[in-house]
Amino acid sequence: MKLIAGLGNPGREYADTRHNLGFRVVDVLAGRWSIAVTKSQFRGLTGDGTIAGERVMLLKPSTYMNRSGPSVLEAAQFYKLDPVDQLVVYDELDLPLGQLRLRKDGSAGGHRGLADIIRCFGDDAIPRVRVGIGNGRGGAVSRVLGRFRPDEIETAADAVERAADAVECWLTDGIEAAMNRFNAKNA
Repeated sequence: MKLIAGLGNPGREYADTRHNLGFRVVDVLAGRWSIAVTKSQFRGLTGDGTIAGERVMLLKPSTYMNRSGPSVLEAAQFYKLDPVDQLVVYDELDLPLGQLRLRKDGSAGGHRGLADIIRCFGDDAIPRVRVGIGNGRGGAVSRVLGRFRPDEIETAADAVERAADAVECWLTDGIEAAMNRFNAKNA
């Protein structure tokens, strides 16, 4: 079993914000894999299927970004998953818009959703895909909860598709291969 958790905030008011790129990646994967992410469990919405011979669960925590930890932890504990069998996808303010960065472990780097997951697990060995949203003008809160400008929409959509590609690479070839392929600046 593999767990792919896309982070975001529930509700229509957050649907198109920068902070919900993790949810959008899960939605793209759900569409590609014909998985309905509609079951309410683990403090979120889930859906599962078999992809490339591996059972996969998609998770969108409904606990709001900064409290994502309990949702991800409950799913991981229920299925007795090792950290290598989990992947967290989220937006990253400190990466340029559209750039991806995969890591197999490390600090939260200021991202409160990932920090809550690390706190709940008591370990930072959690593979992740960070999707750059750019650090523009204004404060961090207004930036992450803001929507993409018209000139950014295509770049953001392309980044979501490439992040879904990176998740598929992780699933079939592992985190190292995904890092090598998708961490290049213009990959």
